[in-house]
Amino acid sequence: MQSLLFSFQGRINRAKFWLVHIAMWVVMAVVFGAVVGGAALSTDPEAALRSVGTVPGLILAVVYILIVWVGLAAGVKRWHDRNKSGWWILIALVPVIGGLWYLIECGFLRGTAGSNTYGPDPLALS
Repeated sequence: MQSLLFSFQGRINRAKFWLVHIAMWVVMAVVFGAVVGGAALSTDPEAALRSVGTVPGLILAVVYILIVWVGLAAGVKRWHDRNKSGWWILIALVPVIGGLWYLIECGFLRGTAGSNTYGPDPLALS
């Protein structure tokens, strides 16, 4: 599990890629809801702003950093599955076209059949 979430080595298939991304969205929604949701229930706007202060903000920052790391690791491993360098993940930074390219290539296209430069076929291992 640790190598799936935090390592930039190897390959993952589309199913694991989608599971990781769905889990990331769920975790972020739960943490954000827990931190900000309490503030939304307050009738005093100033008290609401204070309640999302240093500690909750720090919690959100740590969770966000972990989620970005896990997302990058999953993306790099999908690029590896497509037999491309992990640096291709930077294509997602190109507005609109880059995000679509990343989504289509990593989310929908099959990886390289058999072993490639980055390791054995993840479908053959499962």
